[in-house]
Amino acid sequence: MLSRPKPGESEVDLLRFQSQFLAAGATPAVQLVKKGSRRAGDANLEQPPLQDHRDVVMLDSLPDLPPALVPAPPKRARPSPGHLLPEHEDPEERLNRHDQHITAVLTKIIVRLTLERDTSSMPVNLPVSSGVAFPPVFHRSQGRQGKQATAGKRSIFAQEIAARRASGAKVSPVREVESVLDPPESAMTCEALTPREWGSQPPWNSYSFQGPHLVTGKGLKSQEAEQEAQTIHEENIARLQALAPEEILQEQQRLLAQLDPSLVAFLKSHSRTREQAEEKATREQRPGRPSAEVTGKEAIAPTSASVPRQESELEPETPALALPVTPQKEWLHMDTVELEKLHWTQDLPPLRRQQTQERMQARFSLQGELLAPDMDLPTHLGLHHHGEEAERAGYSLQELFHLTRSQVSQQRALALHVLAQVISRAQAGEFGDRLVGSVLRLLLDAGFLFLLRFSLDDRVDGVITAAVRALRALLVAPGDEELLDSTFSWYHGALIFALMPSQEDKEDEDEDKEPPAEKAKTKSSEEGNRPPSDLARHDVIKGLLATNLLPRLRYILEVTCPGPSVVLDILTVLIRLARHSLESATRVLECPRLVETVVREFLPTSWSPVGSGPTSSLHQVPCAPAMKLLRVLASASRNIAARLLSGFDLWSRLSRFIAEDPQDLALPLEEAEALSTEAFRLWAVAASYGLGSDVYRELYPVLMRALQAVPKELSSPPPRPLVLQRIASLLTLLTQLTLAAGRIAPEPNSYSAEASLLASPSSITWTQVSGLQPLVEPCLKQTLKLLPRPEMWSALGPVPTACLLFLDAYYQAWSQQPGLCPEDWLQDMERLSEGLLLPLLKHPSLGSLWDSLRCCSPLCNPQSCAMTPETVSSLVSLGCAGGRPPLSLAGSASPFPFLTALLSLLNTLGRIHKGLCGQLATVLAAPGLQNYFLRCVSPVAAPHLTPFSAWALRHEYHLQYLALTLAQRAATLQPPVSGTDAVLCHSMALALLGLLLPGSEHLAHELMLSCVFRLEFLPEGASGGPEAADFSDRLSLGSGGDLGCGRGTLLAQACQDLPSIRSCYLTHCSLARASLLASQALYRGELRRVPALLLPVPKEPLLPTDWPFLPLIQLYHRASDTPSGLPPADTVGTALRALQWVLVLESWRPRALWAVSPAARLARLMCVFLVDSELFRETPIQRLVAALLARLCQPEVLPNLNLDCPLPGLTSFPDLYANFLEHFEAVSFGDHLFGALILLPLQRRFSVTLRLALFGEHVGALRALGLPLTQLPVSLECYTAPPEDNLALLQLYFRALVTGALRPRWCPVLYAVAVAHVNSFIFSQDPNNSDEIKAARRSMLQKTWLLTDEGLRQHLLHYKLPNSALPEGFELYPQLPPLRQQYLQKLRISGVLPNGVSDT
Repeated sequence: MLSRPKPGESEVDLLRFQSQFLAAGATPAVQLVKKGSRRAGDANLEQPPLQDHRDVVMLDSLPDLPPALVPAPPKRARPSPGHLLPEHEDPEERLNRHDQHITAVLTKIIVRLTLERDTSSMPVNLPVSSGVAFPPVFHRSQGRQGKQATAGKRSIFAQEIAARRASGAKVSPVREVESVLDPPESAMTCEALTPREWGSQPPWNSYSFQGPHLVTGKGLKSQEAEQEAQTIHEENIARLQALAPEEILQEQQRLLAQLDPSLVAFLKSHSRTREQAEEKATREQRPGRPSAEVTGKEAIAPTSASVPRQESELEPETPALALPVTPQKEWLHMDTVELEKLHWTQDLPPLRRQQTQERMQARFSLQGELLAPDMDLPTHLGLHHHGEEAERAGYSLQELFHLTRSQVSQQRALALHVLAQVISRAQAGEFGDRLVGSVLRLLLDAGFLFLLRFSLDDRVDGVITAAVRALRALLVAPGDEELLDSTFSWYHGALIFALMPSQEDKEDEDEDKEPPAEKAKTKSSEEGNRPPSDLARHDVIKGLLATNLLPRLRYILEVTCPGPSVVLDILTVLIRLARHSLESATRVLECPRLVETVVREFLPTSWSPVGSGPTSSLHQVPCAPAMKLLRVLASASRNIAARLLSGFDLWSRLSRFIAEDPQDLALPLEEAEALSTEAFRLWAVAASYGLGSDVYRELYPVLMRALQAVPKELSSPPPRPLVLQRIASLLTLLTQLTLAAGRIAPEPNSYSAEASLLASPSSITWTQVSGLQPLVEPCLKQTLKLLPRPEMWSALGPVPTACLLFLDAYYQAWSQQPGLCPEDWLQDMERLSEGLLLPLLKHPSLGSLWDSLRCCSPLCNPQSCAMTPETVSSLVSLGCAGGRPPLSLAGSASPFPFLTALLSLLNTLGRIHKGLCGQLATVLAAPGLQNYFLRCVSPVAAPHLTPFSAWALRHEYHLQYLALTLAQRAATLQPPVSGTDAVLCHSMALALLGLLLPGSEHLAHELMLSCVFRLEFLPEGASGGPEAADFSDRLSLGSGGDLGCGRGTLLAQACQDLPSIRSCYLTHCSLARASLLASQALYRGELRRVPALLLPVPKEPLLPTDWPFLPLIQLYHRASDTPSGLPPADTVGTALRALQWVLVLESWRPRALWAVSPAARLARLMCVFLVDSELFRETPIQRLVAALLARLCQPEVLPNLNLDCPLPGLTSFPDLYANFLEHFEAVSFGDHLFGALILLPLQRRFSVTLRLALFGEHVGALRALGLPLTQLPVSLECYTAPPEDNLALLQLYFRALVTGALRPRWCPVLYAVAVAHVNSFIFSQDPNNSDEIKAARRSMLQKTWLLTDEGLRQHLLHYKLPNSALPEGFELYPQLPPLRQQYLQKLRISGVLPNGVSDT
């Protein structure tokens, strides 16, 4: 068999196949026949004629309905040469004979089935004459009125031609119209009948039977076909009228039973369709009837040619649909009126009033205002739409989201604009408690962040503008930047915390043991692999940066050249991104051409003058936010600042904006002042790293001129805020430049590169800054004159603060100059103190500032730092929307910035000139400061750590630290310090040490060095404190026996060992060295060591709340990690110093440990016994632990001992107690102190799990618990009351007693406890007990009755009350009480107890 050609074979292969086929001689599968050419004429007449293979249409394949007949163009074809026509044959007859079309076939079928006579005659109707010159124009609205639907797709023109042909075959139109307009009176139209009534009417009374429906006579040869069909119809009507109604119904049922149901359904639908069409035509042409035009009072149901009518005319009581416009039938697509689609055109329904407390969907105006649910607004405001709740004005968030995906750019821009307004108002707190939940959180969960990102990629400028505005509203909280700018000149005001979320993933918590460098690399690689949606769920900024936001913003700024508002919004967004973290700031800097575009376009050195009005473009115009962006980037790290200054020629631009006064810049005055202020701040940030000193020599005359103009600007009433901010920024810049002139000696252990850098002399010499102080001091005096006037004083802003900080830096740098005479600066300090500071300290107005500390303190008013309702954990903000109250730390009337700067100056003067320390320290005696300290040391929980509270508390801690440092200097130089003041300062130092946040490592280190462990702040040690402690212990009823020397001796020894205690805590509470060095550089003014002005995220305070127990905890962890044990000397010394310090705090500073629960203290003491097997045997350790245990068992402390609550640092207390029991069994050897700690958690009010662990898993430890009853630290009733109700524990008690594992000489305490609980159980007669408990009680009583140990049997049956004074620990009845005897007698009668055994 020959194969067929396959794809890919060439012509050569085809030729080979052909030759093979021809050689085989096979029969071809296809025979080719060549037809004769039409042009050839009779050339091929000799050829035999072809057979007639015409197509024949068979009935089996005919469709149900005839196809549409479209006239074909006439064909001019010559007859085929093989089929010559006969000469005498009629062509029409031949065509009819051979015509097998479906219409011809159906015509023959209909004729044979319906006609009995010949109806070939058909009258010829001429066209109806018209009175117009041209025929009427056909309108689309007239297309299908009253016409039967046909199958197939036909054009309107073809339908109209078919309708005209059908109308021509009917009777005269005039006659038809008359018959329609004047029906017989007996005829009933179906117009007034319901569908049910229509189906029940007899057929002869129906208008539907006025003519034949199925048989029309169409297609017959007779000229009177229609007349014949009408005759047949009349005969049928006559026969029907002759029948009775019952006979007609019987015949109808019989016919319906015989016919096919599908055929019956088809006939019914066909009849109804024609009836509806004729009925509609009748209503249109009948005089006196309303026209077919739909009015506002009609209710027209939609009709279809193939669907029967389902609704009758509107009932009178049904409310009509009021349409503002009447639809006309000539309108396009209004031939069939669909009322449900016209509801939107009618008037709005009345506004529904909310009668219940059910929540409703929030709706907002186009300005983002929240609209009340019952607010009725006019429709011309554009707040109504056709969605849900159309009567309510406004747009919901869901509808706004829907609009943002519209194809119309104006709708997208409008939706984004409204969403931006909603976010701004929500963050400003305008909604208050009127909304349930957070709008910001809801939008972020709905994907609003990525919707904005997609909108930034839009091609329409309006959408981009709205998207940028919405992005700014989302990321930048209103008020945050204003707060940070206004506090830039405060004491270390340029330092801020990174505005990034503090929550970390669980994976990060599990990797705490990894080195920091490896952990950072792993974390960055994991974040790079995570999708932006996951990143945005935890951190919105990281999620945005992962979507290539920075290149898009650069493209918008550089290529599209947007308007001023878009430029300002983008710069503000970039500032927020730079404040997020060092990583974000680095990405902003390294984004290709972004910073270059900002510097080139918005910080040009030359520009066209700009008027005071609005400008069309900010490109090539200096812009203050651009300068601020560079300043925020430079604050992130020294490296970024150096790259900015060296890579973008910023020094020339700074010189350009600083050299000229704001009035001389060709800019609006406010913009020029803001630009000059930001230029000063950028230079101050660079000077904070020791950079930019060379420019100081060039701009020295400019700075001197600006400084000389300050008194004049301050005296002009009233000074404008921008002018004051510019003056404060200038003073801050001079402060940093003055610090750069100081000499800094490098540390001996520092690296060589760093040492060489620090050893290199500064480009600023002291002579270049020594002339600044005579100009700044008069400015300070001028501002202090306004101190008695609070409204004028608060208007000065940070200017007085900046003056004091400059003087502080000035004297600090002056004292570091090696070649100058110390007498010069000492005399100048005395002059300043006598002439300015001492009178200021005595001024009554300063006392009012001290008095207002409590009102403005966030520590004393935690509610002032409460989180706003719109706070989102993934998007950090300071929450300063709407500003801060005047009497708050960040308010205009806050005393904190000025008093902090004053204390800083006093500390510097007191440190350099020790003779002035006593005089300057009198400021600490201010009543307002004393009351403030008393309020701070009271046992009140610190505010929850939020971004704003961290920022505010950091400034408050500065004031507290400086006040304590000044008090410590005064106490060191003048030993006789008031005992009350010393105790208060020491309590304040202890409280502050546990509250300091990251970035303040230097302050914590200095507090431990100077204040916390100073004997001067422990006046109890020299004023009878130890003796008072011993006397208190003797009076205490809860103290146990004397295990050693008294508590007073231990306290006296601790006071002598304070230097060793301080060394111990400096070692074990040491902070990270890198963080400590960076903090020291910041607070000491060592500018070349400062790594960054961006502080780490404050997740928690530097030291834990239980920091006094930190050495003990570290010993426990080291012992757990070192199986071989710790060196004895190191272990004993550390534990001894820690226990001494804890005893001091417990005895004299109990408020310092109020945050540590008694249960946590007990757990820390138990760690001492778990360190090794010998530590607890040391006598000093035994005495200290016994003293601390006695403090925990005091009546006022013991009720607060709760072992069921979660404890910090422990998974659960039962686990710790299980380890404690194992260690006790292994190494205790019956130690009484160890046993007291074992017994303390076994009190009846604590969890039964602890008692089950001892009696179930460690029953062997009972033999070593030989603590006498007299040495029990708590009352015995704490173990025996209330009666035990745990059946499993009761059975363990009974088993330990019966088996002899629990004996009075081995464990007297627990023996008495077990006897008490078993006795209470066996004699209890509670009827509500379950059957299991009753059976166990009878069994236990039966076994007790049969005990051979007469002593135990006597104890269990005759137990009366606990009494620790007796040897057994309880009292016994001499004989059984009557109730017990009756109960036993009852059991003997019932057979539970045997007879013959005495019960006495």
